[in-house]
Amino acid sequence: MNLRRILPVAVGLAVVAAVAAYFFQNQQQQQEQKSRRQRAFQDQPAPVLAAAAAIADVPLYLDAVGNTRAQNTVTVRPQVDGKLIKVLFREGQDVQRGDVIAEIDPRTYQAQYDQSVAKKAQDEATLANARIDLDRYNRLVAANSGSKQQADTQKALVAQLEALVNLDQAAIDNARTILEYTKVIAPISGRTGLRQVDEGNIVRASDATGLVTITEIKPITVLFNLPQQQFPQVNKAFLQGPLEVDAIAADGKTAIDRGKLQVIDNQMDQTTGTVRLKAEFPNGQLQLWPGQFVNVRLLVETLQQVVTVPTSAVQRGPTGTFVYVVTPQSTAEVRPITITQQDDTRTVVATGVQSGERVVTTGFTRLSAGTRVNVQAADSPPAATPAATPDAQPRGPEASRGEGRRKREAGEAGEGGNAGNVGKEWRKREGGGEGKERRSSENTPPNPSVKQ
Repeated sequence: MNLRRILPVAVGLAVVAAVAAYFFQNQQQQQEQKSRRQRAFQDQPAPVLAAAAAIADVPLYLDAVGNTRAQNTVTVRPQVDGKLIKVLFREGQDVQRGDVIAEIDPRTYQAQYDQSVAKKAQDEATLANARIDLDRYNRLVAANSGSKQQADTQKALVAQLEALVNLDQAAIDNARTILEYTKVIAPISGRTGLRQVDEGNIVRASDATGLVTITEIKPITVLFNLPQQQFPQVNKAFLQGPLEVDAIAADGKTAIDRGKLQVIDNQMDQTTGTVRLKAEFPNGQLQLWPGQFVNVRLLVETLQQVVTVPTSAVQRGPTGTFVYVVTPQSTAEVRPITITQQDDTRTVVATGVQSGERVVTTGFTRLSAGTRVNVQAADSPPAATPAATPDAQPRGPEASRGEGRRKREAGEAGEGGNAGNVGKEWRKREGGGEGKERRSSENTPPNPSVKQ
């Protein structure tokens, strides 16, 4: 009686122990398979992108932020008082020097001019009569029939009238000038701004706002500052000839206009430790506007025939900068370099790399000195994950079925219905569960984040 109760319990414990042993063995196999795949992955060449070092002329630029200013700016004000009867310009119109842009009522000033002309005609008539009398007195004196004193008095009167006529001419010139001021003339060539006064208003010479502001924008100037540490380099280059200055668009790359450096200020700004420079741009496309802030790039020097590499290839370590050079044997070599000039895309190398040598630009994760590399084209897909070695493959279906058969026979050897159910459970696991786990394990790629 006791034996019949103990036997099923013993069989159940044996089955549980067999199941536990099976799963423990399967887990060990998966870990060994994963380790073999990782070792196989490590033994494969590291996929990288590379570029060849090249010889090129490299311009050396200094960057700054400048403020755009017009060459000339004039606030046009009336020079006489009166009623504004005509406005002959449009807001934003380009005008030339000497163009009439407005007219003030000229009638009062025309009358003053006419008065001056009439006064001169009157004095000229008096002068002509005095000259006739002087000539008569001179003939009488010559014939000893007249007084010398009377002749001298008449001579003085003629001189007085001549001076009066000259005064009248000056008054005419003044009246003509004032009359011309009734036509407001553009003093410079440029673009008009917003009109400050409308037709019909009374304008005065003392008005502060004026009629309109004219700004010369072609050419245009840009003022910018550079640190005093860069002044010796700029000054030395400027003494050798004009320096080119580029105005850069908002994207930081496109040059919207190119001009010349005109002047370096004659003193440093002690509050900021900078020196001010002025450049002139033709502004043919009107890309620069007065008051605009713009990025400028000053070309101070061009490095002739130097070795360059992509900036993405330059790495930094505890001992300084270095690059990975691809050797003829397709291995990575760590090469210390000395940098002369560097920007976002290109680096000038003074020592460490020769022209034509290939340097790695992408794929540094697995690289170290002596690592085998596989240089790929920039548009090629990444290298496929290597397959596991034959000894890392899981056991075949025959081995699994053999083991399942042994477990099933052990289950059928027991007494009662429990043993048969256990055998069916083993068949179910052998047929489906293990196969799914094996397929999942075979399809799992190696973890690329494992530290090499």
